Amino acid sequence: MDIEELRTFVEVADAGGVSPAARRLGVSKSIVSRRLVRLEAELGVQLLARTTRGAALTEAGITFRDHAARVCAEIDVARETILPVGDLCGRLRVAVPLSFGPTHFAPVLAEMARRHPQLHIHTSYSDRFVDLIAEGFDCAIRVGYLQDSNLIARRVGPVYGTFVASPDYIKAHGSPETPEELAAHQALMQGTEAWQLMNDDEIITIRPHGRFKADNGTALVAAAVAGLGIAYLPDGLTHEYVASGALVPVMTRYPPPPAGVYLIRPPGQHPARKVRVLTEMLIECLEPTPEPAGVGR
Repeated sequence: MDIEELRTFVEVADAGGVSPAARRLGVSKSIVSRRLVRLEAELGVQLLARTTRGAALTEAGITFRDHAARVCAEIDVARETILPVGDLCGRLRVAVPLSFGPTHFAPVLAEMARRHPQLHIHTSYSDRFVDLIAEGFDCAIRVGYLQDSNLIARRVGPVYGTFVASPDYIKAHGSPETPEELAAHQALMQGTEAWQLMNDDEIITIRPHGRFKADNGTALVAAAVAGLGIAYLPDGLTHEYVASGALVPVMTRYPPPPAGVYLIRPPGQHPARKVRVLTEMLIECLEPTPEPAGVGR
């Protein structure tokens, strides 16, 4: 029984169809279909019922899926065990934010691929909330404040952010000085998030509102520069604009608490070695550096 056929069946079962499984595996739909046909012929049972919406597991498929997933996991562990110390193999699917990801995390993933020639890294860059389990990702890198979930998170570094606005916006609407005043301003947001501010050791939470929203940090930077409102953004996205004067920090007496960069993985007793290696590389890369003179936290 071919391990690639088993792995393909598990991907189709989890993805709910041949097309999404093919995208996960990085192969054509025809290859996926041929592997499924060979596996069902060898077993002598139908594992998947093809529908117009995708593929649904038959009763035999439901039973076989868990066994096949365990076999694939054991094979991956066995392959890692016999490799030279430090080598990685197999496939690593990572979900990375589009804001920050290409500039801050892509170099780490590229270096990981360079160090491990037998490892296949498939990265998806998007600012949408990715369902790791349903979409078949091994892990994800997330930036900000985490919400409660059943996923396992490891903080790999800090992220500092600032409330910013354009000089034109401040000239027209004034610069807020208190949390109450900030809540009355036009906010540039990703969705319906809350904003947190620090008053010494006290955390103050406000619910901002605004007419401009975007699920991408770079788009919010552009809106802030255009004078549409106040944005809370990572310093890595705004430092050039602040340095040039296109954006101005506001609410400096009430700075936001530091957020974090997190490596998120599905629940399980032990992370795969490739996930552990990525975690270690991110921690090494994102170690705090001395702050520029005159920047207070």
